[in-house]
Amino acid sequence: MQIRDGGLLVRAPYGTPLSEIERIISGNRSWVEKQLKKAAEQRENALPPFTAEELKELSDRAAEYLPQRVRYYAPIVGVEPKKIAIRSQRTKWGSCSAKGTISFNCILMLAPPGTVDAVVVHELCHLKRMDHSPAFYAEVTRVLPDYKERDKWLKKNGSALFARMR
Repeated sequence: MQIRDGGLLVRAPYGTPLSEIERIISGNRSWVEKQLKKAAEQRENALPPFTAEELKELSDRAAEYLPQRVRYYAPIVGVEPKKIAIRSQRTKWGSCSAKGTISFNCILMLAPPGTVDAVVVHELCHLKRMDHSPAFYAEVTRVLPDYKERDKWLKKNGSALFARMR
């Protein structure tokens, strides 16, 4: 289920009877209502979309700051990225390609430094393991034992920032 612009979008496997979909929604009515209320509050409190100038400033800051953090953590992780890219993405904080390119979202510059480091380490660890397996997270927590705590900021505040990427 997705909530967008005040409406509820329900996805179900092709051929699922409407009665089954309605039963599931009805059985989860309190959760659905809570999510709709939360989405309405977020829209009410939403900040305006980023301007081109704001994104340029964030990109410039990211291009200066993030490579420094990569240079700091890469030897600790035991990897060396081939390239670092800064982007303005609507749904991702970072990504890692099989060719060794690490990309970061410029709006990371609005996160606390410890949270930024968590994203940097996460992407560097993908150079060792291109998955989200327990072994991958073991590597992440080897480098940053408090990774989960640092990552909480993104879970709490990330959707509000992504909402500004219109």
